[in-house]
Amino acid sequence: MKTALWLYMFLFLAFFDLHAQYPVLTPFAISLGAAPTFIGWMMGIYALTHLPGNLIAGNLIDRHGSRRYIIFSLTAAGVILLLQAHVQLPWQLLALRSISGFVLAFLSPACLALLASLSRDPVTQGKYMSGHGVVHTLASVLSPAAGAFIVANAGFSGTFQSLGWLLIFTGFMAFFSLPKRLSATAANKENALASKEEKPARLPFSLRLYLIPFAIACSQGILFFEIPLRESGKASIMSTGILFSVISLGALVTLSMLFLNRYAPHVRVALGVLGLAICFYALAAADHVPIMVILFSLGLAKGLLFPALSSLFIELSGGGRLGKVFSLQSIAMSLGSFVGPIAAGQFRTIVSPYFIAFLMLMTVLLLLPKRNREAPSTVISPL
Repeated sequence: MKTALWLYMFLFLAFFDLHAQYPVLTPFAISLGAAPTFIGWMMGIYALTHLPGNLIAGNLIDRHGSRRYIIFSLTAAGVILLLQAHVQLPWQLLALRSISGFVLAFLSPACLALLASLSRDPVTQGKYMSGHGVVHTLASVLSPAAGAFIVANAGFSGTFQSLGWLLIFTGFMAFFSLPKRLSATAANKENALASKEEKPARLPFSLRLYLIPFAIACSQGILFFEIPLRESGKASIMSTGILFSVISLGALVTLSMLFLNRYAPHVRVALGVLGLAICFYALAAADHVPIMVILFSLGLAKGLLFPALSSLFIELSGGGRLGKVFSLQSIAMSLGSFVGPIAAGQFRTIVSPYFIAFLMLMTVLLLLPKRNREAPSTVISPL
C-alpha cells in the first residue's frame, strides 16, 4: 500500500504537468505561425512516436521492473519541456513533441504494471486501477485551468520552464522513494505464477479488444484538437482550460463511486463506450445543449471506462506479462491519438470531427466481444 501511495503522488504530479499543457500547446503553435493542419500533425506526431517506445517498453518492464522507466520518463520529459520554452519556429516544436512522445511512452505501461503487480486479487487490482484513475482525474481537474493561469501571468516560456522543473523534481522523488526490490521482481514473480497456472488461449476475436483503446484515444485526440480552436486569444486559453477541467470533474464523480468495481469490467467498458459515443453525437448535432453539460457527461463516461478497461486487460491476461499487455494497450492508444487530430485537421471542413468520433465509437461497441461465461478463467492473448 505504501508503494501505491508513493506512486499515486508521482502520478498526480506527472499528470498535472502533462495536462496543464493541453490548453497551451495549440495557442502556442498558432503564435509561432502554425496552421491548423500543422497543429493536427504536431499533436499526432506526439502519439506516433509513442509506438517505438511502447514496443520497447513491454519486454523491458517485464524483464527489469517499472522503477527505472518511471524515473527515465519523468526526468527526460522535464528536460524536453525546458528546451520547449525556447522554441521559436513550428518545426522545432514538432521535433521536441516527437521526442517527448517517445520518452513518455514508458510511463503509463510502467505505472500500470507496477500497480497491477501489487496484488493478485481482481477486486484489489480494480481498486488500484480506480485509484490510478482518481489521481489522474484530480490532476486533470486542476491542471488545465492552472496551465492557462500560468500562461496568462508568465507567458508560454515561463509556463514550459515551470512544468519542466516540476517533472524533473518528480523524477528525483521517484528515484529516492520507489523501492528497487519490488519494482524489479514483482512483475517477474507474477509472470512465473501466471505461466505455471494458466496458458493463454488465442481466441479469434482477441485483436478486437485493442480496437477499444484505439477508438477511445482517437476520439479524445479529436476532442483535444477541436476545443482549443473554438476561439482565439488569452480569454480562449482560460475558457479552454475550464472546459477541460469540466471533463475531469465529470470523470471524478464516477471514479469516486468505488462500488462500480463490483461489476464486470466488460459491462462497464460497454456502458462507457456508449456514453462517450452519445456525448460526441451531442457535440456534433445538439447545438441547443450547453457544451459544459455535454463535456461533464463525457467525463462521467471516461471515469467509468478507463479503470474498467485496465481491469479488463488484467483479467484477460491472467495477471501475467503485464508490461507487454499494457504496452500493447498503449500502442493502440498511441495509434488512436495519432489518427484523431490528423483526421480532425484534414476533414473538419467536410464533416464534423465529432461525428467521426461518434461513428468510430459505435462501430467498436458493435464489435465488442461478449464475455465467455462458461470459461471465466480463459485468458485472451493480446495478439
